[in-house]
Amino acid sequence: MRSFSVICFFLCCVQLSMAQEIKMPIREEAAFIQNPMLWADCPDPDVIRVDDTYYMVTTTMHLMPGAPVMKSKDLKNWETVGYIYDRLTDSPRYDLQQGTVYGRGQWATSLKYHKGKFYALFAPNEGGAMGRTYICTAERAEGPWTVLSRMRHFHDATLFFDDDDRVYVFYGTGEMVELKQDLSDVIEGSHRKVFEREADERGLLEGSRIIKHNGRYYLLMISQVYAPGRHRREVCYRADNIQGPYEKAVILESDFGGFPYVGQGTIVDSPYGDWYGIIFQDRGGVGRVLTLSPVRWIDGWPMIGDEDGRVPRHMRPVVSGQPRTAIVESDEFDSNDRKLKLCWQWNHNPIDEAWSLTERPGFLRLKTSRVVPNLYLAPNTLTQRMEGPLCCGTVVMDISKMRDGDRAGFAAFNGDSGVLTVRKDGKRLMLTMSEQSVRLTEAEKAVTDVEEKVMETVGLSTKTKTIWLRIEGDFQPGHNDAANLYYSLDGLTWTQIGTRNYRMLFDYRRFFMGSKYAIFCYATKKIGGYVDVDGFDSKRVMASAAV
Repeated sequence: MRSFSVICFFLCCVQLSMAQEIKMPIREEAAFIQNPMLWADCPDPDVIRVDDTYYMVTTTMHLMPGAPVMKSKDLKNWETVGYIYDRLTDSPRYDLQQGTVYGRGQWATSLKYHKGKFYALFAPNEGGAMGRTYICTAERAEGPWTVLSRMRHFHDATLFFDDDDRVYVFYGTGEMVELKQDLSDVIEGSHRKVFEREADERGLLEGSRIIKHNGRYYLLMISQVYAPGRHRREVCYRADNIQGPYEKAVILESDFGGFPYVGQGTIVDSPYGDWYGIIFQDRGGVGRVLTLSPVRWIDGWPMIGDEDGRVPRHMRPVVSGQPRTAIVESDEFDSNDRKLKLCWQWNHNPIDEAWSLTERPGFLRLKTSRVVPNLYLAPNTLTQRMEGPLCCGTVVMDISKMRDGDRAGFAAFNGDSGVLTVRKDGKRLMLTMSEQSVRLTEAEKAVTDVEEKVMETVGLSTKTKTIWLRIEGDFQPGHNDAANLYYSLDGLTWTQIGTRNYRMLFDYRRFFMGSKYAIFCYATKKIGGYVDVDGFDSKRVMASAAV
């Protein structure tokens, strides 16, 4: 396995510079933080500091386990340390039955620390019982987390503990309720509208995040007026009393790196008195990435950005000398504790009996467990984020135990996907590269159709036991979020297959997330087959002019 990783590193670098004709000089990351701080799909961030450690939670919707908790000492090196829940169980739709929860599930989690305990609040983007708000708590950010209460739905909400221990939820567009001291429910009659929209602000106004600083309350929100010449921006409402009255200021209005204006996030301080803004930016196929900016307190307002009010290209870490960590990782599947690395998430709830790290040590076994017609209904599809500016993911699979009708492979997975599929039909074995696009109902997100265009087919010998599959992603500005797909039968000689520069897309109406690496194995005729995955190798390549 170690030799596999070394070979993948060099071959990925070679192909990223030759096969895609990328002519930028490759360099190592310097000591500074290069924006985007995290060039991967991390929407709706909430960030807090506990002593000298930052903790962050972002949205992962239909992926399980959900609500990833990440930590950092320097705001540069982040690692996933836990999840707030392993699975959601309010509906069979979380199990890809009677519909799906693509683009739904967990949204915009609020993370807090109060009197020695961590708290998280999130509301699935659903109606009825599925959309009831969760409040969870833990002694450690790493978990285990327990559900403390469920209550009415709060959209894009933030939990807030005041200095007098009273507890509030800000949500929607300027709405607030007070909670009971045990956080079991809302205090009836406590609802208040703390501000009214301005007359010209009739577009997006949501994403509540609230802090208290020097005795004042600051409610941060994303704002966007859908009119010519108006931009996405971060606004702040402040008040001397939590009940109001609130006054408003625009605290960030900046495009960045050749992409549209940033918006939605929060601010956090350092142990040394500095303040930082962590705000996401939509970047097409890779998803919503995180930017880091200084915060300057001017006339009592937290103004995000450099002296010109813009997201800077570079930032200094809070502290130096921290070890390198990442939220996307390679994996040799040699875990001794029978658990996957925390970088992995399943597409919807997994079927636990249908995967294993122990049945063949050093391999991830993915078993077919349900007959399904397509990839979008396949259980136990395993995912990780793709990254910018350039990334390369490689898997090696033992396909010798596939059965008639089985499909296994590797995908740049989204509502529109570029897919490498090993197909077993009778005694025939073949590899295809296809473009797949899913259609979903609005209410239940049920899969109504998958349009599949097979772009190239390669016949494989029935004696083929092992295959290597690779996806390279190019998310540099102006490169159209291109994916190129390859295969190898020996791990050394690679052949590109199918669409050149397949365009990865972001579609808020379906998945509402960035493209993911996805490893899959499913049955279309009968269950009982499986593949053994002998490793996943991930490389992120920085380019000198990437932003």
